[in-house]
Amino acid sequence: MANHRIVEIPASNLKKKLTEILYEKGYILKYKFDDAKGPQGTIMVALKYHPETKLPAIRSMERASRPGLRKYAQSDRIPRTINGLGITVVSTPKGLMTDKEAKTQNVGGEVLCYIY
Repeated sequence: MANHRIVEIPASNLKKKLTEILYEKGYILKYKFDDAKGPQGTIMVALKYHPETKLPAIRSMERASRPGLRKYAQSDRIPRTINGLGITVVSTPKGLMTDKEAKTQNVGGEVLCYIY
């Protein structure tokens, strides 16, 4: 929202996997894991913007599950984001994946966030 080109965040395994998913789906340009900084390292993320309109590729990122109210879904009941135009990130026993990947592998889990 602040129109930064590069963002640096502290790393964790969950954030690393989420960054890889965002890169695969085309929401960010590049990313780099730097283990030298801090106890766990940092993640450098180059955000993606439309070249003409300067609008960000990530229009909205909403947290679904939170510590006070966890949201779980079975594989056939994983919610879609904007009728399938966005992605829903799900934490499953097989790792972090999108809603479409979880449905094809027939696994459910905790619904983490909605991105579009």
